[in-house]
Amino acid sequence: MSDHAVLHVKGRVLVGPEDVRDELWVVGGRVTYDRPVDPAAQTVTVEGWALPGLVDAHCHVGLDAHGPVDAATAEKQALTDREIGALLLRDAGSPSDTRWIDDREDLPKIIRAGRHIARTRRYIRNYAHEIEPDDLVAYVAREARRGDGWVKLVGDWIDREAGDLTACWPREAVEAAIAEAHRLGARVTAHCFAEDSLRDLVEAGIDCIEHATGLTEETIPLFAERGVAIVPTLVNIATFPGLATGGEKKFPRWSAHMRRLHDRRYDTVRSAYDAGIPVFVGTDAGGSLPHGLVAAEVAELTRAGIPPLAALSATTWGARDWLGRPGLAEGAPADLVVYEADPRQDVRVLAAPRRVVLNGRVVA
Repeated sequence: MSDHAVLHVKGRVLVGPEDVRDELWVVGGRVTYDRPVDPAAQTVTVEGWALPGLVDAHCHVGLDAHGPVDAATAEKQALTDREIGALLLRDAGSPSDTRWIDDREDLPKIIRAGRHIARTRRYIRNYAHEIEPDDLVAYVAREARRGDGWVKLVGDWIDREAGDLTACWPREAVEAAIAEAHRLGARVTAHCFAEDSLRDLVEAGIDCIEHATGLTEETIPLFAERGVAIVPTLVNIATFPGLATGGEKKFPRWSAHMRRLHDRRYDTVRSAYDAGIPVFVGTDAGGSLPHGLVAAEVAELTRAGIPPLAALSATTWGARDWLGRPGLAEGAPADLVVYEADPRQDVRVLAAPRRVVLNGRVVA
C-alpha cells in the first residue's frame, strides 16, 4: 500500500460493543467515516468484521526467562504480538530500553511501566531493581519519570525463610511510594499472587493488581469500592501446577499454596467481575511465556465465566479507554484487526485474524 493509497474497510466495523458501522476509510494513516474525495487515489478494500487493535495489558517486550534480551529478540516479540492483532501493549516491567520501537511504524505501540521494583532477593534474577523499603519512594519516582504513566511493584514473592508467599513491603512504604507516583502523574500496579499484600496496597491507593489470584471474599468488595482493576493473566496462572511440582521438596507450603490459588482461579476471576471490578486482558508474555497469546487469554476469561462481550471489551474498547488510547474514533491512528466472523459471537475468532492494519498499513 503506497503512502497515497486509501484503505477501505467494509462489512461490519465494531466501533463499540453496540456501535456497529458498515465501513470506514483510512487516509494518511488515520480513521475517517467520511468517504474520501480524491479520484486519483488508489483504494485498497478489506472486508470482514473490524475491531480496534487488541490490547495486551500485561506483557514484557525485551525480556525473557533469564533477563534482558537484544534488540533483534525484542523485535521478534513485538512482531509476534502484531501477527495476532495485539497492537497496543502495556509493558508491565522490563530492564531493556525499548524506546527505539516507538520510531517503528510497523511495530505495536507500547505503554511502559519502567523496570520492576522488588525487594532484595525476592524476585526473578536480572529482572528488577532489588531494593529495601527506605529506597522505595526514590525508585518509584525514577521509574515514574522513565515510564509511560505506569510504575510496577513486586507486591509479594516467596520468602525462603517462611517457605511461602509473603508481602514484600511494609504498609507505610507503599503508601508513600504510591503517593509519590501519583504526584508525578503515574499510576501504580503490582505483581501479587497471594492474599497478604492486597489490603495494604489497595488502601494505599494502588491503581491495578496483576494476577490477583489471592482475591478473597474479604478483599473483593474493597477492590470494587476503590475501582482497582485486575489483569488476571490466566494463561500464566496455568503454569502454577508445574511450578508447584518443581518446588515441592524444598518449599512444600509454597507449593500447596500455589495449587490452591490455581484451583480456584476461575472462581476468583468470575467473583471479581460479578462484583464490578474492572478486568483486563494480559498474558505475561516475555518472561517464560511466548508472545502472541492474547486470543488465548480472552478465551480463558470466558472459561472463567466472564460473558464473551465483556471479555472482548477487556482487550478492545474497555482496555483502550482504561489506558487512555483511542479505538476506532474519527481521526484516530488506524490500528485495527479484521476477522472472518463476528468476534462478539465467538471469541475464538480472535485467534485467526484475516488482516492486521497498523498505522493505516496492512501489515499481516
